[in-house]
Amino acid sequence: MHFAYRLRAHLQAGETVLVHGAAGGLGSAACQLAAAYGARVLAVVSSPAKADLARACGAHDVVPADGFLDQVRSLTDGRGVDVVVDPVGGDRFTDSLRALATHGRLVVLGFTGREIPTVAVNRLLLRNIAVLGAGSREYYQDHPGAAARAWAELTPLMNSGAIAPPVTATYPLAQTAAALRAIDERRALGRLVIRLR
Repeated sequence: MHFAYRLRAHLQAGETVLVHGAAGGLGSAACQLAAAYGARVLAVVSSPAKADLARACGAHDVVPADGFLDQVRSLTDGRGVDVVVDPVGGDRFTDSLRALATHGRLVVLGFTGREIPTVAVNRLLLRNIAVLGAGSREYYQDHPGAAARAWAELTPLMNSGAIAPPVTATYPLAQTAAALRAIDERRALGRLVIRLR
């Protein structure tokens, strides 16, 4: 998320961020880090339990996945958001573009929705918006020292408690398949931990 916010979206304090999958491992990190950077966080979730976790991770407002666009427009007085964090893709993508304010940025982090969306590029022109990929692994491989610089910025936030991954379940190594099933079936909240011993 540090890479996505700092090096791709260039998130600034005072901006508004919409986070899809806000109660998952990546989404909860997106909420915490955006809030730590001084952004307003709108979280998209699919259940009340996920809403509670997103709020605990710094979300200022929580909206349901179904019909999120209308809620976002209402919460932003029709302006839209500056940044959309999208690890989901699929059928939410077009409405995510519509949720962007002028000069907004949509950051693609993955496709847990199992469908890779396409972009009608005329949408990008109409409001001068951007779709950005965030492949941190590839970037760090090509830029030695970049990960160390990221950790230097993140460590004080961890030490202060501004960011702290919410661990909601721990599995023994023998139950790794069950943990992966929970993630795959979208039952997982926050981070799941596999105990090696």
